Amino acid sequence: MLSKIKNSLSVFKYLQLLAYFSFVSPVSAQTIRASLGFNAPTLSTILTFMIRAFFIIAGLAALLYLLLGALAWVTSGGNKENVDKARDKITAAVLGLIIIVAVLAIIVTFEQVIFRQQICLGLSCNLVIPALL
Repeated sequence: MLSKIKNSLSVFKYLQLLAYFSFVSPVSAQTIRASLGFNAPTLSTILTFMIRAFFIIAGLAALLYLLLGALAWVTSGGNKENVDKARDKITAAVLGLIIIVAVLAIIVTFEQVIFRQQICLGLSCNLVIPALL
């Protein structure tokens, strides 16, 4: 019984929050620009940045993992087990880099050749979010 009351209260709080946001007056882009002094980024700009940042971070992580594998190989001291572990790290890092490059090539090919920049996924052109209305 107590859990049902808690659940209904949490639903009530959620609905109350939605009601508060529905009564907030809309703010135009000119108002934001005047108050901030710069253009506020749009959702498509933020998502494009996040997609590109994801691929950059993934590539840097793969390169770091490759360097850690190489360092483990150099410091293995000829121990067969440590050399095998280091070789596995290097193999995984190279495979990760190959997958990242392949995914980037496929997505850019889709954007540029197949869709002719009508549908952009955020790599070679900015992400396009269709308007609902």
